[in-house]
Amino acid sequence: KVGNGLLKKLWVSSPSSTLASDGLGPLYNARSCQRCHLKDGRGHPPESADDTAVSMLLRISIPGETIPSGADISEIEDYLASLPEPTYGEQLQDFGIAGHASEARLEITYEEVEIPLSGGEVASLRKPSYALSNLGYGPIHPDMMMSPRVSPQMIGLCLLDAIPSADILALTDPDDLDRDGVSGRAQIVMSREYGVPMLGRFGLKAGQPSVWEQSAAAFHGDIGISSTLFPSGAGECSEVQTACRTAPDGNTPVHDDAEISDEGLALVSFYASNLAVPARRDVDDPQVLHGKRVFYETGCIFRHTPQFVTHRLEDQREQSLLLIWPFTDMLLHDMGPGLADNRPEARADGKEWRTPPLWGIGMTKIVSGHTYFLHDGRARSLLEAVLWHGGEAESQKQRVTDMPPEDRAALIRFLESL
Repeated sequence: KVGNGLLKKLWVSSPSSTLASDGLGPLYNARSCQRCHLKDGRGHPPESADDTAVSMLLRISIPGETIPSGADISEIEDYLASLPEPTYGEQLQDFGIAGHASEARLEITYEEVEIPLSGGEVASLRKPSYALSNLGYGPIHPDMMMSPRVSPQMIGLCLLDAIPSADILALTDPDDLDRDGVSGRAQIVMSREYGVPMLGRFGLKAGQPSVWEQSAAAFHGDIGISSTLFPSGAGECSEVQTACRTAPDGNTPVHDDAEISDEGLALVSFYASNLAVPARRDVDDPQVLHGKRVFYETGCIFRHTPQFVTHRLEDQREQSLLLIWPFTDMLLHDMGPGLADNRPEARADGKEWRTPPLWGIGMTKIVSGHTYFLHDGRARSLLEAVLWHGGEAESQKQRVTDMPPEDRAALIRFLESL
């Protein structure tokens, strides 16, 4: 409950009358974790011109030929070098505290693309285009790469963390030696906590190795709150944003010379880690069982691995040796040019994404009030999400397009039961 309270807490700018809540920004995307992870569910892109993209953010970078200064990642094979955008850093913040201009506004337009399906059915996909307006700190680098992302659901994170690394690595097949068209790769990232390369598990490109580091990175980039892992009280302000970097901050010895202490971060991480996965519904429904067979026979399980057994964890018996059904292999896959953001992250190239877990996906409408899916929320339904698949999933997408309409409807019904 304390962790949940910290997740909901609204942060304020420094200096304030309380040391427990100041340190916001100076540049930020949201004032609390809950603003992006409403009800701990999925975020969404703006639904109208006056709807702020509060649960959507924009990662940015420029190509780099060298490893960034201070980042000891020379041991990571196939690392794709990139650098922060010189003025705007690694993430655009669309809000600023009093006296500080926001960095930019993200503009989204959509083009409707019709996809013919078997049985005379037609699906319509909305193809997004992204642009930036109201740049607050001057021109942006001409080689800037951007990756729009909505916040993912937060359920079952401790269970994903408890999957043995060996079991995930056993599923990798980077050279597609089994000739099934699927060549999953493990994401490897440098751990800020331990200072060694680790298996990436969390984030849309598996850019973080643990819930702890994912939480710290979100506090830093999204809210501008420092921690012992990200000690700058200026948050994500770049070196050239001098007013931002010299503004008062909330770093204090009471909170480990940061704005959120290790204790506070641990409470938030504990809450995020222990959010349960909802029970499945309608598991004996004939259409659901039909859809399950279609899901397996179509080859969706090549990436959405149904089950794992968690590690033996002596200090976490509630997560120890459990049979879990996340429907993900936790690996990076080439999803084709349609879903590409063309922005690398560690070992993930511009077409690769981590396979998202499917558990709980059928509860999205109830929890989040919408049915927007994929990394940027472009898909308005589960069928649209499937039809955006390409690359390694092209053959499965084509089978869905060509299968009898009743099979396609059953497949979606099965996904809705998860």
